Amino acid sequence: MQRTRIKICGLTRVEDVQAAVALGADAIGFVFYPNSPRYVTPEQAAALIAAVPPFVTCTGLFVNATPEQVAAVVKVAPVSLVQLHGDESIAESAAIAAACGRQFLRVFRVKPDTAPADLLEYEQLCRAASPLFTSLLLDTYVDAYGGAGKGFDWSLVPKELAPRVVLSGGLSVHNATDAVVSVRPYAVDISSGVEAAKGIKDARKIADFIAAVRAGDDQLDRATLKEHHHESLA
Repeated sequence: MQRTRIKICGLTRVEDVQAAVALGADAIGFVFYPNSPRYVTPEQAAALIAAVPPFVTCTGLFVNATPEQVAAVVKVAPVSLVQLHGDESIAESAAIAAACGRQFLRVFRVKPDTAPADLLEYEQLCRAASPLFTSLLLDTYVDAYGGAGKGFDWSLVPKELAPRVVLSGGLSVHNATDAVVSVRPYAVDISSGVEAAKGIKDARKIADFIAAVRAGDDQLDRATLKEHHHESLA
C-alpha cells in the first residue's frame, strides 16, 4: 500500500518541531543557509534536534557550503541527512557527504526545458559518484536558492524515477493530493506552504497538508485494489 513520506522543512521553533512530529511528519528540515529567513545556527538546531524522538529523520539544508563547513555544523547539530541545495557539482556533493559522514539528498532544480531523460541521467551520475547518495529532491528552478514556493511541470518526472524522488516546490494543501496521485513520489517536502510567517509554522496547515497527502495515498490504494479485483476476475 502507498504511504508517501512527508518532510516539513525550515523549522526554527521547538513548538513547530513538536507539532510536526505529533502530526505524523517522517522528517524535518533545518536551514543552514545564512541568507534564508529560516536560517538557524548549529546551536539552535542542536536544541531543536534534542526535541525529536527516534525514527524521525533530521535533515540539514546547505547552499554552496564547503565540506569543512558542513562537517563543522554536523558536529554541533547531529542531522542524519544533508540536503545540498546550491550549485555544488556532483563531485563536490560527494565530497561534502564524505567529510561529514552523512547520506545526502541532491537537489535538482527543474527548468521548463528539463527533459525526463535529464533527470534519469543525473540520478545515475549521483549514484555512481557516491555510496552516500540517497535521492534526488526535485524543486523548481528560480533565481534564488531554497523554497520559493513555486511549482514545476510534474509530467517531466519519469514514471520509473518517481518512486525514488522527493517532490518539492510549490506544494500546498490544495495541490498535495493531486501531486501524490499524479507523480507517486517517494516523499514530499514542504516549507512555505505550511507557514504563518517565514520560519514560523502553522500547526493547522501542517495537519491539513498531511491529511491531503494521505488522501492521495488512499486514492492510489483504492485504484490498486480495483485493479487487482479486475485482474482476479479476468
